[in-house]
Formats: sequence, C-alpha cells, structure tokens
Amino acid sequence: PICKDRNLLPLESPVTRERIYFDYAATAPLQPEALEAMLPFLSQSPYNPSSLHVEGRRARSALEEARERIAGVIGARRKEIIFTAGGSEADSLAVLGTARLRPGSHLVSCAIEHHAVLHSLQALASEGYRVTTIPVNGDGCIDVDRFAQALHRDAALASVMYANNEIGTIQPIAQLAALARAREVLFHTDAVQAAGWLALDVDSLGVDMMSLSAHKFGGPHGVGILYVREGTPIAPIVHGGGQEAGRRSGTEDVAGAVGAAVALALAESKRADATGRVAQLRGMFEERVLQTIAGARVNGAGAQRLPNISSLSFEGVSAQTLAIRLDLEGVAVSAGSACTSGVAQTSHVIAALGSSAAAAVRFSLGRSTTRQEVERVAALLPPLVAALRQGE
Repeated sequence: PICKDRNLLPLESPVTRERIYFDYAATAPLQPEALEAMLPFLSQSPYNPSSLHVEGRRARSALEEARERIAGVIGARRKEIIFTAGGSEADSLAVLGTARLRPGSHLVSCAIEHHAVLHSLQALASEGYRVTTIPVNGDGCIDVDRFAQALHRDAALASVMYANNEIGTIQPIAQLAALARAREVLFHTDAVQAAGWLALDVDSLGVDMMSLSAHKFGGPHGVGILYVREGTPIAPIVHGGGQEAGRRSGTEDVAGAVGAAVALALAESKRADATGRVAQLRGMFEERVLQTIAGARVNGAGAQRLPNISSLSFEGVSAQTLAIRLDLEGVAVSAGSACTSGVAQTSHVIAALGSSAAAAVRFSLGRSTTRQEVERVAALLPPLVAALRQGE
C-alpha cells in the first residue's frame, strides 16, 4: 500500500523549484506577529502563571490579556475562555464535559463532524448514552428538519461543526443553535476551520460552546480555545491543579496563549479582504480543473463553502497517489482519506455524501496564496491525472 509507513516517504522533493503550499486547512504558517509576541515568554520569562511571586504574576497578567483579546474577537467575556492543548481537546471537553453531567442522556451530532467529536460521542455511547447522528445531503449540508426532530425532551447536547475540514461546507449554525435553545438543549460548534474566514461572534451564532485551534489561523501548535457561555455546566476531563477556573487542569502555555490571541486578532482584521480574494482564486482553480480534466468533481459544489477549501475527486485516480505525485512536483496537499495500518480507507466525510468517489484530494489555500501558484497547480494536474489513469 502506498502509505504503509509514512516515515518511509521521502523527506525532500526531488524538484528544486520553490514549493507551493496548498494545505492551509491542515495547518497555517505561524504569523510573524504572533511569533514576535511569543518570544519574550519563550526566552526571557518562562514563569508559571499560577505562582504568586512577581514573575508568576507577570505571566498571569499576559495570560489574562490574551484571554481578554480572544474574548473580544468572538464577542465573549474573558472568563468564558478556556485554554486547552488543541482543538481536539477543546472538542472533547465540550462534548464529554457537558454530557457527563447528564448521565444516560441523548446526544445529537452530524455525520461529517471531526473525529474529536465523533470519537467522544462513541465513548459516551459505550457508557450508555444515546447518540443520534444526523445525515447530510450530497453536498454535505445537514438535514435541518431531522436535526430538529432529534432534539427530544431528554436531549442534553447537540454538536455540529461550523465548517467542514475536508470539503469546506458551512452549516447554518445560528439556525441550528436557535432550534436547540428553544428546546433547552446545549449547543456546541467546532469552529476550528471557520476562524479567519467566517464571523465568530458567539451571540450572533447563539452557541453555548465553540472550539478553536490556534495553528489553523496562524497561531502556534498545541493551543486550543474553548468558549463556554457563562452558566453552561461543564465538568473537567483533565484533572490536577485546577487551572482555568477548575475547568482544565495543567500549567497554561503562556507563550502559546499570547501567540494565539495575536494571530486570531490578525486573522479577523484581514478576514474581509482575504475572503473575497481567496474565493476568487479558488473559483478560478476549480473552473480550470473542471475544464481540463474529464471525470473531475468538486465535492460540496452546490453548498455554501469556506472560500479556501476545494475538495476534488478524480474518476479512476487514487487520491493518495495523486497527493504523493503532487508532493514530488513541489505541491503540498492532503488526500481526503485516512491511512490506517497500511490500508487506504474512504474518508467518513466523502462516504457521508453518498458519493461514488473512493477518496478526494483537498486543496486548501491561504491568505498568502497567489494567482501564479493557482495557475501552476492547475496546469500540473491534467498530465498527472492522465498518467495515473494510464497506470504510469
């Protein structure tokens, strides 16, 4: 199998030309402004924000300033922000931390959620909870009527992602949250992919909880953010020293929190300009591909999508093989399928679309993507796809 051992894949591309990065949905480069803000806490002030001495209080002050800044971007209060070790932990805390306060209750979600949510729900199902997973249509949009019907009297939590990480489909979060609120059901959204591209105001969205991940919007790796509306009951899943107001134990990463706050504010300030420009580039890219490659399809094309994600399936072509060929040509993308124990598996997202495609390649653009890069990748694809179809 192609991906039997990822560690055996070549670390360097044989192509000497400058590489093109089309995998911003996997991780966005750390913004210089965020790094600059982090450096003092990495090199000069490695202090514990829980300490009572002057150095500790300085670290605490920086941590709370970061919390305040993040809260300001999403229209929240400082005390409603919890720092975690990543978006997956933020999702897990939201799902497990609220559900476990209502043993055996009913939980509602969507078929194309991130595995952090799906696997948390699976764990709860094994503990006796009832889980309803709402399907999506062929474009990846949730069935709103079925969602509403699933909000029974015993429902405790609904969790639906704002925008999908593989195909970019945007869900009607404000509408779903309103339905949940009318039935007194807590509502969580995974907004990890939405940051920097969609509005994050928690009151406008009407959500009780929202997850973010710093490295998706130009902040550092290993920093997650969970917004929890005041009054929302949540139990910790990480126990220890009682940090984060007892909701998430563990010494906070001050440098990471500072970098995350700077990056989020920067992404929000550039969102309007970036959204239009990148959407135009994405549209041009998809148009070129569909015009030049027979049997190509854009997954989720009929839905409202993030401006930077293009999920493409090519009839008769292995997504992983094409991703590797592109890598060798100097282009970084992601195959929209999982690789476990050497077996290529269809992505649960693509499978949920009811698509006949075995897999898809995700091309994800960023604020720094150029027209020249898009044109080069669009020109590379036709001969690569043709060669793979011929078994070359």
